[in-house]
Amino acid sequence: MRKRGQTETFRITGARQGLNEDVRGRQRRYVISMGIRTLSVILTVVLWNVERYVAIGTLVLGALLPYIAVVIANAGRENAPSLPGTFIPAPTRPALPHGPAGAEESADGSGRVGQQGGQD
Repeated sequence: MRKRGQTETFRITGARQGLNEDVRGRQRRYVISMGIRTLSVILTVVLWNVERYVAIGTLVLGALLPYIAVVIANAGRENAPSLPGTFIPAPTRPALPHGPAGAEESADGSGRVGQQGGQD
């Protein structure tokens, strides 16, 4: 039978995000990135004969954004929190003093208080 103070306790705020929530968040970021890419490609077509430099900028954005979006989406889960920050150690009992209560040891370890080791 385990004693009550011997179990490891972890804070709930240090727990990792759930797998479903993580996948949903990565999918949402990817869809937003692809929406921005679609908008930049449409702006490229619309602005090609009007403002060529802006159209080239949107074309570059539309060409690079899929790569960046895939890298971000496949980056994986966040790092696990470090153990010392989330681990709560079990409470410890204070140690009992050595010897009888009220007895103090001298510097030489003899147990005699107020007496010198040598006689005059």
